[in-house]
Amino acid sequence: MTGKSLAKYEQELKWIALVLGIVSTVAAVQDWYPLTIFVSLPFCLIWIYCAWLHTERQLKYINIIFSILYIYGIIRYFLVG
Repeated sequence: MTGKSLAKYEQELKWIALVLGIVSTVAAVQDWYPLTIFVSLPFCLIWIYCAWLHTERQLKYINIIFSILYIYGIIRYFLVG
């Protein structure tokens, strides 16, 4: 799938992101670590993609920063335990 073909699914991706955001929030409130980082990363990746479609720079770069932090957290989780 290319970026243009995925654009047809933008609204569905936003609904998926909403569900991921809710699950991530519940996981944070319930202290279900590391579920929070595993759910938040795809949330950010969806919003990076959606921001790229509409060139929303601020949203794109904020989510890139959070994605890097989540990737760091996931790597640290597997290395440190």
